[in-house]
Amino acid sequence: MFRSLHARALCALAVGSVLLSATACSSAESATKEDAAQSDSSCSALDPSLAWYGDNRVRLDAMMTEFGTCGAAGDVDGGAPLALFDWDNTVVKNDIGSATAFWMIKNNKVLQPAGGDWVTTSRFMTPAGAAALSAACGSETAPGQPLATSTDVDCADEIVAVLEEKTRDGQAAFDGYDHRRTKAAYAWAVQLMAGHTEDEVTEYARAARAENLAAAEGSDQTVGTTEVDGSVRYYAQIEDLVKSLGAHGFDVRIISASAEPVVRVWAEQLGLGADHVMGVRPIVEGGVLSGRLRGCGGVADGDDSVIPYIDGKRCQVNEVVFGVQGLTAFEQLPADRRQVFAAGDSVTDVTFLGDATGARLVINRNNPELMCNAYDNSDGKWLVNPMFIEPKAQADAPYHCSTEAYTDAAGAKGAVTRADGSVIPDQVDSVA
Repeated sequence: MFRSLHARALCALAVGSVLLSATACSSAESATKEDAAQSDSSCSALDPSLAWYGDNRVRLDAMMTEFGTCGAAGDVDGGAPLALFDWDNTVVKNDIGSATAFWMIKNNKVLQPAGGDWVTTSRFMTPAGAAALSAACGSETAPGQPLATSTDVDCADEIVAVLEEKTRDGQAAFDGYDHRRTKAAYAWAVQLMAGHTEDEVTEYARAARAENLAAAEGSDQTVGTTEVDGSVRYYAQIEDLVKSLGAHGFDVRIISASAEPVVRVWAEQLGLGADHVMGVRPIVEGGVLSGRLRGCGGVADGDDSVIPYIDGKRCQVNEVVFGVQGLTAFEQLPADRRQVFAAGDSVTDVTFLGDATGARLVINRNNPELMCNAYDNSDGKWLVNPMFIEPKAQADAPYHCSTEAYTDAAGAKGAVTRADGSVIPDQVDSVA
């Protein structure tokens, strides 16, 4: 600003002087404007060479300009705006929690549970799930010792099936949990790390990361005899967005339903430290992961009934970032104490996305409840973008928002509603 005033002063003094002086003044004004433009560009507008859907890039740039401060320290404790990202299939294509679990299975890192009883691995394991795992994995291996899952394909296949919530013969592997606070299969992927140190889990995560980044994009791998995703890729657009948010003074953090030690490894590439990563938090006892999980919102550690999943994500953000304790952590905070921006891809993200006050980016993976909210767009702050790599095809039929796209705490289906209680009508999938 001072340089601009100085340029104008020179022009005022030059009134009545020769044309050359006037030309010089004009040049000074132009130089000032060019300098200002260069200064603005240092705030890292999103890279125009990276493809975004529709006007999403323009809208995100506008959001950063409106709420951010170029070059400011991104510390929410100092008043910085908060930006939150889910990780799996939001920052990267595919799931790093699954990638780590698959690596552990292929490398004999899953240990025989206490007493050979798989019920001990999850409070929500059904008798059918435990029986299927016991039958497949046997009792020959002593408790606490590695199962030979690299060669025992029956055991490997059953574990992979249970990670998808059902036994190989189609029976429910988990039951009895609050479907708005946890997903037992996601928690179990972390609980399978029991018996290892946090340093060992970090080592496994690094090995899985290297393997999945080196694999051909979109490739599969075989675990036991089951074909599963075999590669992970960072989305260049999201990496660029994280960088730009940081340049605009946002406090950028991750909130994931994968194991926190695993997400920390992957977040390093984005320049995010461990204190900016939130995930499922395993409890360490005697130097090793116990198989139990930290609680939130007044839920005791070891109760294992809440992880960063749907309402559990709001709870962990409110508790870790804003210092809210007890049941209040499950409640929506006032607008001036919430994240300005959030990005996610699935129902696990719907609550913390809805809490964002400035903009909400949804990566379209055809998840009904999330897409009902995004397409309804009741306040104009939702942005829908196809997956940046191998986007899913447009859904054939409208999402059944008015009848069954919502899942309640007991797992029952129902209508998706707005904050005022009104029912969202069925929505057509239009961004693919």
